[in-house]
Amino acid sequence: MIAAYLDHVRVERRLDDHTLESYGRDLAALAAFADDAGRPIDGLDRPALEQFVRDQLTRGLSPRSVARTVAAVRGFYRFLVLDRRLEHNPADDLQPPRAWPALRRFVSVEEVSRLIAKPDVATPLGLRDRAMIELLYATGVRVSELVNVRVADLHLDQQFMTCIGKGNKERLVPIVEQAADWITRCQRTTRPVLLKKRGAAPRLFLNARGRPLTRVGFWKILKQYGGKVNLPRTLSPHVVRHSFATHLLEHGADLRAIQMMLGHADLSTTQIYTHVLAARLRTVYDRFHPRP
Repeated sequence: MIAAYLDHVRVERRLDDHTLESYGRDLAALAAFADDAGRPIDGLDRPALEQFVRDQLTRGLSPRSVARTVAAVRGFYRFLVLDRRLEHNPADDLQPPRAWPALRRFVSVEEVSRLIAKPDVATPLGLRDRAMIELLYATGVRVSELVNVRVADLHLDQQFMTCIGKGNKERLVPIVEQAADWITRCQRTTRPVLLKKRGAAPRLFLNARGRPLTRVGFWKILKQYGGKVNLPRTLSPHVVRHSFATHLLEHGADLRAIQMMLGHADLSTTQIYTHVLAARLRTVYDRFHPRP
């Protein structure tokens, strides 16, 4: 049936070889799913097809790839109805997932802990790096906001800082005590060494020459530490920001409070994190619910 469908779309729709190959892989995955379920591929119903789509998501495929799979499945069953192999189309109106950007790009709490602990705090630069990563994960600020933090923006006794975000908008961001302690150590130990004879500098974080650290400079630093603790190559300051928001939401934080901390102008931007949790919740439910 799959071969007949692929022949059909090659002739009728004149699909290119790359698309045909992709459709073939998608439908082979569907056939394997049907085989595991002990059912013929033309015997799958709508709930089974929805389960198949969820399985593709939990395998780590991107929403775009799963959307292509759904298109192949819908076309396949439409063909079976037209060819009178089926009376009803179980994939009619089967919906692909929304192409949410970067939803799966976050790291676990344990992975963040390994990352934070990696810098050698016995050295001035290692202490600076520890303070920066602590502050990034403690606040979820953008990398541009992180490297532009001024000494005057910090209110460590009250455990918050002033942040200038997009559109030059100012917001107050809380800082956990542990991160505040590391920033204090950085101010007292590292900054005097890096400043040397350059005098005062408004920016908090400096490079080895005593100049303000750049976004690219910090990105490279973070990637190096990520590689040393075997984190994904996709690690970036923005992934840590995503992780900050996801972990807060997982532990019961209010979405509006997360919006304020992230500096999102619109709550709808923050709501992407609820989709992360919804996908995870469905996976856990399907795996552990006692009734099939």
